Amino acid sequence: MIEKAREVADTTPVIIGVGQCSERVGEPTYEGLNYMDLGGRALAEAIADSGARGSVAQAIDTLAAIRAFEISRPGREPPFGTASNIPRAMGNRVGANPARAILTTTGGQTNQQLLGEFATAIAASESQCAAIVGAEAISTALALAASRETPDWSEEIEGDFEDQGYGIDKLLEPSLFQHGAIGAIPLYALAENARRAKRGMSLDAYRLEIGALFEPFTRVAAANPHAAAPVERTAEELATITERNRIVSEPYARMTVARDQVNQSAAIIVASVAKARELGVPEEKWVHIHAVTAATELPLMQRPDLSACPASIASVEAALTRAGKGMEDMAYLDFYSCFAIPVFNQIDHFGLTVDDPRGLTLTGGLPFFGGAGNNYSAHAIAEAVQRVREDARSFAFVGANGGWMSKYSSGVYSTTPADWSANDRFEVLPEAEDAVPLGSAQVELATIETYTIHHTKKGAEAIWIGRDESGGRMAGNADLNDEATRAVFEGGEPFGDTLRVSRDDRGRNIGRLAPTPGL
Repeated sequence: MIEKAREVADTTPVIIGVGQCSERVGEPTYEGLNYMDLGGRALAEAIADSGARGSVAQAIDTLAAIRAFEISRPGREPPFGTASNIPRAMGNRVGANPARAILTTTGGQTNQQLLGEFATAIAASESQCAAIVGAEAISTALALAASRETPDWSEEIEGDFEDQGYGIDKLLEPSLFQHGAIGAIPLYALAENARRAKRGMSLDAYRLEIGALFEPFTRVAAANPHAAAPVERTAEELATITERNRIVSEPYARMTVARDQVNQSAAIIVASVAKARELGVPEEKWVHIHAVTAATELPLMQRPDLSACPASIASVEAALTRAGKGMEDMAYLDFYSCFAIPVFNQIDHFGLTVDDPRGLTLTGGLPFFGGAGNNYSAHAIAEAVQRVREDARSFAFVGANGGWMSKYSSGVYSTTPADWSANDRFEVLPEAEDAVPLGSAQVELATIETYTIHHTKKGAEAIWIGRDESGGRMAGNADLNDEATRAVFEGGEPFGDTLRVSRDDRGRNIGRLAPTPGL
């Protein structure tokens, strides 16, 4: 039995509604919706999910729109235009006119962190009802571009809104970018290979370990009506390199990286218990927020252990501690899975296995359910809410990741009431201070810590991170035209080798395998 409403304080924040919307190109129900329309549909689903007798849309005083990928970096122009006021454009589609409208920063942790912030505002009586909504229509945009169609998705929407900016300053890694590690895939691959080196595994063995991790994810995705790739696959299928499952950046095969070609949206509505009662939201719909934490990691180039993300572990442990629970108490789990290593980091630390009977994903994960831009974890939270409603008094955990394991937010949810009287269930953790210093511009030798061979339409490029002679961190490219160097990198075992470093006319560090003394 859920505890009676009268036992829960009026200012307690509760999730009252969640919604998801999706479509796949070419299917009979496909409409080719833009992301404002998709977001509006998800918001409508969340309102309907609440079961309220009153108008939830009119009660929303705060509405945050998660920044879509196409507007997540400076200088990007949406190919078909966009609304001048995205949060209000989505709100307008359900009749919401919030006092506060927000366009968020970039990052996959943003939606869950905002949920913690909005819950805190509700507990402080600064808000009564808030909504978080995000959407991506990348699959439709690509289909339109391929067919050379140019619809007009622009809208002029009146009203003010807070543009929180891109929020990517701490994601900038100039040295890595200079050497071709641009975008998430090669940056995660560098961390993944560092973990492989620590475990002493060959490329083939490690790819199979990734496949074993993700095989159960594919089964969950295959049963999820919102999944972008609902196909069951074996560990061997995921690990075997074929023309269709080519290497994108060692050690990653294409099928094991986040799938951004999606048309997906999700929304979460949180309200005070007093407002939930006023709106007539049935008590069995309430889901309590037991803890939300947020943490920021050091830049990749300055992490003491290139394979690890201690900030994410600290975030999870802090959330569990505040909820008064352990990982063993979580009946439902969703670990952010844009790539394997954010999941490995968690299960390595908590002693979980890839075949944990609870499963490690609620959606099917980003490579199979879909990597809905910055908004994936709203889908995970929506699934968690439904699970704990169906399994009263159970607990669910959601881990949300941003950047290249740069930011992390953790959340614990249950129908069991949470005491918000002290308003201390949302916490932002302090940043680490043990950054590795960057090396000098002029060095002759470097020892390799990790690497990747990144494949693009222009060809393959080997990128490495290492230490100079004074212990400073540096990045560079390997000279694949040098036979000995190419053999070591393509063999997958350059860890600990010494490179002789020179500078090219673009200012890049170019490394060649240094001759072994005495040979």
